[in-house]
Amino acid sequence: MRALYVRRWIAGGILAVSMTAASAALAQGTRGTPQRGKTATPAKPTTAARPARPEVGGGYIPAHGPARTPTTKPSKASAPAHTTPQPVQRTPDAPGHPAAPHVDVSSNRWVGHDQGSNDPHFHLDHPWQNGRFTGGIGAQYVYRMRGGGRDRFNIGTSYFEVAPYDDVYVGDWLWDSDDIVIYADPDHDGWYLGYNVRLGTYVHVMYLGS
Repeated sequence: MRALYVRRWIAGGILAVSMTAASAALAQGTRGTPQRGKTATPAKPTTAARPARPEVGGGYIPAHGPARTPTTKPSKASAPAHTTPQPVQRTPDAPGHPAAPHVDVSSNRWVGHDQGSNDPHFHLDHPWQNGRFTGGIGAQYVYRMRGGGRDRFNIGTSYFEVAPYDDVYVGDWLWDSDDIVIYADPDHDGWYLGYNVRLGTYVHVMYLGS
């Protein structure tokens, strides 16, 4: 009788150990190893793709204005006519770029600033006749346009007008909401360069006073 009891006790112990080992193996397979017949799905990356940087405009502000253009001798053919000046029919310098004078984001190049100081379209008999703009000039000074139009627009307490020769380039400007930066024009006395931050285009502008 005692021998039979011992054999039953040993058999029960072996069965208990076997069941414990099987449970541990099953739990491990559930936690770390894909079950047979199923394929693990790799996790999808969560980093969103960054939008492409625009080549012109899009909020870009040039660190500085254009350099002075080398002076060339004026020719008789370039003398200003007594009629309304007509702008040069420019073509885009690259696909997707505007035909208007603009600043290339990648190179900071002022495309279209190539008239030179002798260009008769920007000649003034009395430069600075309304005084000089005493507000901040350059990249660190961004002004919100607050109404008006190409003949007279407002940036707070100061007023400017667009050069007649550049009128054709401001058809898409928003005079009551676009941001503008004023840069010095190194070639033409009496003029500044007004750069539209949204569009990346620029025109010659004259200060009219406050």
